[in-house]
Amino acid sequence: MKKGRGRTSRRRRRKLRRSSESRGVNESCKPEFIELQRWLKDRKFEGANLVPASFPGTGRGLMSTAPLQEGQVILSLPESCLLTTDTVMRSYLGAYVAKAFFSSLQPLFSEAVEGVFSYSAFLWAWGTVNTRAVYLARGRRPCFSAEPDTCALAPYLDLLNHSPAVQVDAAFNEGTRCYEIRTGSRWGPREEVLICYGPHDNQRLLLEYGFVPPRNPHACVHVAQDVLVQYLPAADKQTGRKSSILEDHGFTENLTFGWDGPSWRLLTALKLLCLRAEEFPRWKKVLLGETVSDANEKTSLDVAQKICRHLIEETDAVLQKVSRMKAKETALVTQLTLVETLRTEELKVLQASADILHRLLAASA
Repeated sequence: MKKGRGRTSRRRRRKLRRSSESRGVNESCKPEFIELQRWLKDRKFEGANLVPASFPGTGRGLMSTAPLQEGQVILSLPESCLLTTDTVMRSYLGAYVAKAFFSSLQPLFSEAVEGVFSYSAFLWAWGTVNTRAVYLARGRRPCFSAEPDTCALAPYLDLLNHSPAVQVDAAFNEGTRCYEIRTGSRWGPREEVLICYGPHDNQRLLLEYGFVPPRNPHACVHVAQDVLVQYLPAADKQTGRKSSILEDHGFTENLTFGWDGPSWRLLTALKLLCLRAEEFPRWKKVLLGETVSDANEKTSLDVAQKICRHLIEETDAVLQKVSRMKAKETALVTQLTLVETLRTEELKVLQASADILHRLLAASA
């Protein structure tokens, strides 16, 4: 065997390739991070085997300075470093927020409050906080909303980037009074350490975090209600009644195509919509997951295939439109590229679903 062509050599090359792709450039010497470290140290943060770094694929993140083992606590942030509503109430703003007449001051503004604090500004602020917050239950205060108070900003921890392929345990430790992250993976020195933000689909990740991961196992394509009924027989006089039943039982939302084909919820909705007149009295059995007839099973798969093909054609058309827009709207290239990435991933999901539906229909023929 020639040198460099054996199994050991291939493993070494894969390891080097993974290492070079995931290694970053240390940015802990930048002024903003020096200031952050100083702020954290003043609040009893003892540091971690993680430093801010820039990575070629994900941008800014946290890089390991030493090997990290599966099950190891990779970050332990003291309660004093967490920013909550309690932090606000302890600040100079607390006295104003707590006063009952706070809202009555609004008429005294020289400019309409809606013009200063617009809905878009609120959405930006909400997104900024929500995408950097961790879950931490707090006691309720009369001056706040009746909604549960469960958000805490976690400086430094929020530098960790997302991967759908990793597992972590993250929670507030009542014993240590720290918010801790325990990794379910191993990381080598100078590798980017990643966490999972949750089992989110690509649309949610793009809308809330501004990125689309490749081959996300939670990626899916949602089916709108108007598309759901588009390929049903026009002569079916019970379509309206069937749609009402689906709505009453919560089967008009979260109907999706995924890597494994149409979701159970989507197929269940289609099975009910495809019931023949003589089968309709048994609609409850469909919602319970029971088979009404072989014909109903095949018809629902056939409609699912038509919907999937429709969405593939629609996605292809959108991708062509985005491509043309990128050539003209140079100022929007970054945003259009994100849309293009999202739609490309959705096309892959739809094509995978189409292949599965083709096999299922062939087997039922």
